[in-house]
Amino acid sequence: MPDLLNKFIKLLIQSPARFTIFSFVLMILTGTILLMLPQAGSTPIRLIDALFTSASAVCVTGLTVVDTGSAFNSLGQWIIVALIQVGGLGIMTISTIIIFMLKKRSSLAGRTIIHDTFINKSKYTISQTLRAILILTLTIEGIGVIIMFFCFHSSHDISQSLKLSVFHSVSAFCNAGFSTLTNSMTPYRENIPLNLIFCLLIIFGGIGFPVLMELKEQFPYNRRTWPRLSLHTKVVLSSTAFLLLTSTLLVGLMEWHNTLSPLSLPDRVLASFFQAVNARTSGFNSLPIGSMANGSLFILMIFMFIGASPGSCGGGIKTTTATTLFIIWISRLKGSGYPHLFNRKISDKSVGKAISIVLISLGVVFIGILLLNITELGDVSHISSRGKFLEICFEVISAFGTVGLSTGITPTLTVVGKLIITFIMFIGRLGPLVIAIAVSRTSLSSYQFAEENIMIG
Repeated sequence: MPDLLNKFIKLLIQSPARFTIFSFVLMILTGTILLMLPQAGSTPIRLIDALFTSASAVCVTGLTVVDTGSAFNSLGQWIIVALIQVGGLGIMTISTIIIFMLKKRSSLAGRTIIHDTFINKSKYTISQTLRAILILTLTIEGIGVIIMFFCFHSSHDISQSLKLSVFHSVSAFCNAGFSTLTNSMTPYRENIPLNLIFCLLIIFGGIGFPVLMELKEQFPYNRRTWPRLSLHTKVVLSSTAFLLLTSTLLVGLMEWHNTLSPLSLPDRVLASFFQAVNARTSGFNSLPIGSMANGSLFILMIFMFIGASPGSCGGGIKTTTATTLFIIWISRLKGSGYPHLFNRKISDKSVGKAISIVLISLGVVFIGILLLNITELGDVSHISSRGKFLEICFEVISAFGTVGLSTGITPTLTVVGKLIITFIMFIGRLGPLVIAIAVSRTSLSSYQFAEENIMIG
């Protein structure tokens, strides 16, 4: 038995990706046990609901099968905050720290994942990067707590305002979307300072630690700052700005005479922007998602699938992946020999990664939609289940993108359906490519087959 345990530990230590998967599973199971404690809930909670909530918190998704504010007491809510914080920072960060402490060398594939995720072109070492991540996270969340406290204090006492501020600041920066407020941000959708600090925290948490660290290094900014930024940072910042502007306009146009109709002109713009920010990375909502138009839900699904940026708290295929595919499409239309952006050629390695991630992600989403249609609808005819297909598609993509928005079907899912969504959240948070590397062989083939063309198109 000790020999088997030592072999298992050695197998995990050699691969941070594999160790990350194991750590995520362990944290989810630990959170499940803690949330089932009588001291954590206002009422007893079922095993499947505790497992779903724990997975949603660790995977910073925000989908819920029970109301967080009423189903859990203060202890339960603090447990959820802790799970969100660990999930937001990423078990990969923690596992890498442990590997450094044990002074073990990781595999080449593992070091590549860590480097691509956290370091990029930073001058820091891995240990310095991890320390900077922790300090940066706590600093931004601390500023969010202070600003939120004064916003909540107008309608709550000091202790309740502090509790709300800490919970929602961590949840927003980690792009989790969990809220102890029954209707999320709907009661505060006209509170400009509170909405803006939520959006800023979500954006900072969604652009990725490599970008935040590079921007920190380049401070203070001037007209020469932009040319000095890496291609990765330029792509993340420009694509994020484009997606936020586009989604705000589309949500506003689609919902102007629908869910936005009761609001004034400034509040309509604010609500459109807030929902656009949350559609890509987080799960807070100031508009009733279930009452939105079909076109709006379809737009939200596209942005949820794209998600946040690499090395961030958010999920999805990532902004850089979507941008790379878009540039490939443009270059093919123009007849260009290679995809390029900001006077730089996008490497073949990056193109290959982008295509792989999208294909794996589409496979996960398609299989999830199929399985959920089977478990939730069975052999019910289309006529008798109109609208359910769109709701299921929305739920699956929200889970994969670790967004947390829902049309309201989450609590009504069957036990098997909840397990499927839990697994999709798990895959969406870790990233399909990380899982593929973790389970792949450590040795590559020493030979290649002869090359031959096939007809395409």
